[in-house]
Order: sequence, then C-alpha cells, then structure tokens
Amino acid sequence: MALSSLTAVSPVDGRYHNATQELGAYFSEFALIKYRVLVEVEYFIALSQSGIEQLSHFDGSLNEKLRDLYRNFTEEDAIWIKNTEKVTNHDVKAVEYFLKDQFEKLGLHDSLEFIHFGLTSQDINNTAIPYSWKDAIAAVYTPAIEELIQELTTLSSDWSNVSMLARTHGQPASPTRLGKEIKVFVERIQRQFDQLKAVPYSAKFGGATGNFNAHHVAYPQTDWVAFGNKFVNESLGLSRSQTTTQIEHYDNFAASCDAFKRINTILIDLCRDIWTYVSMEYFKQKITAGQIGSSAMPHKVNPIDFENAEGNLGIANALFEHLAAKLPISRLQRDLTDSTVLRNIGVPFAHTLIAIKSTLRGLRKLILNEQALQADLNNNWAVVAEAIQTVLRREGYPKPYEALKDLTRTNTHVTEETIAEFVDNLNVTDKVKAELKSISPSSYTGVSL
Repeated sequence: MALSSLTAVSPVDGRYHNATQELGAYFSEFALIKYRVLVEVEYFIALSQSGIEQLSHFDGSLNEKLRDLYRNFTEEDAIWIKNTEKVTNHDVKAVEYFLKDQFEKLGLHDSLEFIHFGLTSQDINNTAIPYSWKDAIAAVYTPAIEELIQELTTLSSDWSNVSMLARTHGQPASPTRLGKEIKVFVERIQRQFDQLKAVPYSAKFGGATGNFNAHHVAYPQTDWVAFGNKFVNESLGLSRSQTTTQIEHYDNFAASCDAFKRINTILIDLCRDIWTYVSMEYFKQKITAGQIGSSAMPHKVNPIDFENAEGNLGIANALFEHLAAKLPISRLQRDLTDSTVLRNIGVPFAHTLIAIKSTLRGLRKLILNEQALQADLNNNWAVVAEAIQTVLRREGYPKPYEALKDLTRTNTHVTEETIAEFVDNLNVTDKVKAELKSISPSSYTGVSL
C-alpha cells in the first residue's frame, strides 16, 4: 500500500498533512540528509581555507558549485544516499560517499579524503539537527506564533472596554474587562517566546570524543578549537559547545523544548478559558454553511477548534517532556539512544503547529455576545461589595468588611435594590452615599490596562 495522507500511521502526515507539510523541509529524512550534505560541504570549504598545505591548491573557485550540492539537492540524490546506506549500514558514511562521487564529477580527485576529514558522524548530526531546528523555528514557528500573538492583541484592543464578570474559584468575583483578560495571554506568550528566542542553538564539533584527536595528530600546529569555533559559530551561525563527549550535551536543546512546553501550556490555558466562555454564551461562533456540529443534535455549534488545539498541545508537551528529560543523558562518552529520539523532534513541533492553527481558526470564529456578558454582570450585584467596603474603610466606617459580609454572604440574591437600600442606611454623608451608588458591576472594572 502506497504511503498517502490516508495510509500514513501518524496523523501529522495523514489527517493534518495540510497543516504540517511545510515541516518536511526541516524534519523529514530527506531534510536530515540535505542538512548533513550542507554541513559536510561547508566544512570542506572551511577546511580549504584553514591553511592546510594539501588543500592550498583549492582556490575557492568551485565553492558555489559545491554549495549547489545542497542548494539543489534532489529526491534522487537522497535516494542515492539511502541506497548506499543499505550497503554501509551507516547513514553519515553514505553522505560522505555521495559527496566523493560528486567531487569526482567536479574534477576534485585529489581532495576526496578531506571530505569528512577527522570527523565522527556526530560532528555532522549535532550540527545538522540544530541547524534544521533553528531554520524551522525561524521559518515556520515564529510566523505562526507571532500571528497568534497579533490576533490576540487585536481582540484585546477590540474588547478593551467590554466589562465582564470575573470568576475566581468558579464563583463570581470583582469584574474585569474582556480585553484585559485576553491581554494576559498576550503578555504571557510573548515573554515565553522571548525566552525561547534567547536559547542558543548549541552544536558539538570536535571529533570522536570532542578533543580534535584526529585533527591534532595530523596537523598539530593548527589551532583546531579556534577553527571549530569559527566554523560552527560563523559559518553555520550556531553556538559551539566547548567541552564535549562524542555528542552534544543537548542541555540547550532541552531548554528549547521546555520553552516550547511553557508556551504550549499557556495556549492550553487560553483554549480552556475560551471554551468555557463559549459554554457560558459569552461568545457565539460563526456558522459555516454545510458544516455539522453533531450527528444527532442539529442545533450544536461546538468549539472544536479549541478542543483540537488542546489535544494536540498535550501530545506535543508529552513528547517535549521526553526530549528534554532524555537527550541530556548519555552513558559515558556516548550511547546511541539520542539518535533514534532525535528523529522525532519534528513530531511535537508538528502537533504544536497544528494547535496554533486550530487556535487561530477558533478565535476567528468568535462572535462577542455582549448581552450575555451584561446579563451576568446585572445578575451579580454582590460583587460590588468589595468596592463599597473599601470606600467605607477610607471613610473610617466601623467594621465595613463585616457589614458587607452580613449583607452578601447569604442565600438571598443580592440585587441593585438590595445594595441601594444598604447604602441608604449607612451612617455616612450624602456625598459618600452618591459615590457608593454610582458603583455598578459594569463600572467596577479597575484601571485600564
């Protein structure tokens, strides 16, 4: 059976393929091979510029043709490498053989052994993978999360003056503004996104056990640490870990996963809040012709986008949790457990992307139901008790909290009339009474944020 969106085991490549297909350029097997080719080519170019006598004839005139090997990398090239891997049983060695074949075609017969010179496979993998991770965050995640932040910012502004009953412990509490409550999520997401951007894209590059053993024995006069730093930091735009085993520490990659998790947790909180507001009829949802909410109940328009997002965010966080907990741990100088785990880094990324797109879709369906918000406020006059007792404290009134507690903490419904009668019986000036009567659930919303 041929692989298609209908036969794929994972919904990332099946049901949700339209939402995730752009990630193939960063996390597919094809992409991993391409990024390995990129690192090998750029390493050879850097090596040719290092002053090594045996490469002194290489004047750089073919550099762009070499770079075309990854810039114009094709599926046929990847298949060539995969077929070679069947023989070598080693994926990075197959890339080396591919490049030697291509170098032969370019007439670089005397330079072949400087491809992958002195390296171990992890020098390639631990630069190719953070390179692809960095590119995916820049090209896919950043535009998506910024679009979500902008959508929430717009809604926060649009609803900045919409009064809303707050709920703490599920009970009516001091009123707020809907726009401010949305702005809470804008601030939270933006701060965590800033922390994500601050995490370095760390890479390991230093030979079989991190000491440049092979490089140093061949060319002891060369400062290989300086070379490695320049190559990784400048040529690749990554951050070279200085003291390593055979593999990258993955501590910063774990930090990146943790940053994704925190943002995703905030998005779960957002989705649950919006879902609850929909259930309270604070929002209605735009109806799309032909769509069905329930196979049995024709009237239903379900908040499925927020439910879909919440589910995908949960899966993403479970995987990010494993990546962050597992990858920094490796037996002695290296074991192979990181290799198979790293092949899955695109999966939580994909579920996160699905969730962001679902959240955006849900937000854009919302229709504000101001009547429901206002009715809830009008039905909960008890929430102005805090305001009244605070003004009475200012006026030196005896035991104002207790007086309001006796009024409001009963099983009798508190109304506007109940509050007005209470104020009329207070031993305060008419000016203070007028001030207290001007307070309503709709107006008692604090400062504008």
